[in-house]
Amino acid sequence: MKFVKMHGLGNDFILFEDHRADADYSGTAIRLCHRQLGIGGDGLVAVLPSEKADVRMRIINCDGSEAEMCGNAIRCFAKYVYEKGMIRRDTFSVETLGGIVRPKLFIDRGIVMQVRVDMGEPRFDRSLIPMAGPGGMVVNEPLIVGGERWDITAMSLGVPHTVIFVDEVREEVVKTVGPKIERHVKFPQKTNVNFVKVIDDGTIQVRTWERGAGPTLACGTGACASVVAAFLNGLAGRQVKARLLLGDLLIDYTEDGTVYMSGPAEKVFEGETDLA
Repeated sequence: MKFVKMHGLGNDFILFEDHRADADYSGTAIRLCHRQLGIGGDGLVAVLPSEKADVRMRIINCDGSEAEMCGNAIRCFAKYVYEKGMIRRDTFSVETLGGIVRPKLFIDRGIVMQVRVDMGEPRFDRSLIPMAGPGGMVVNEPLIVGGERWDITAMSLGVPHTVIFVDEVREEVVKTVGPKIERHVKFPQKTNVNFVKVIDDGTIQVRTWERGAGPTLACGTGACASVVAAFLNGLAGRQVKARLLLGDLLIDYTEDGTVYMSGPAEKVFEGETDLA
């Protein structure tokens, strides 16, 4: 298996091409993503043909579970298919489990420098996140976790996200509270958990506990959900810079309800591994 190791602001992936649309990648992802015994990565990304779009992306988390979408992975994916010559346009469509996603590439002398992705519209109804309880939006709603109250705002951006606003983003809280909320009984498909500090109207700091991966260095859909949540709670505007551990993503939450994410993707190395 030939592969390319890539990352989006530290959220790293093993990308490879395949034609087996129904392949079971779970065990392969667990083995190859292991940071001591494998290649190492937050996820495994398969590049596949599509009958609905120009190309198809499947992403398998390092624990073997499959994600509907991933904001950092889609930027890496877009850079991969362009620079490998699979697609030679600066805009195209990608089929994901979360729906059709449309990246736009900013290219300099054949190298993709930035990717802007139309992430679609957030889904706010509780049943679409999904989250147990009566219908309607989940905005600044109390959630009891281990006897402690956390006020959450939840939505789906292809994958479920829960956003919590804090005075300071503390690593120990991300690692202790994050997994408890991820597996909370109210989230039947689990949830990503974002801890957000609002710096000003146009800047937030985000740290994410990712469903199926744990505390990653960056989460693209999490940054998008955090900006939308900040707007819904009257804490920030519609165009916001999301500060992650290794850099920034620019998120636009437009008047028509569409979310756009802009940021980099980097190739680390190419290689070949024996799957036997």
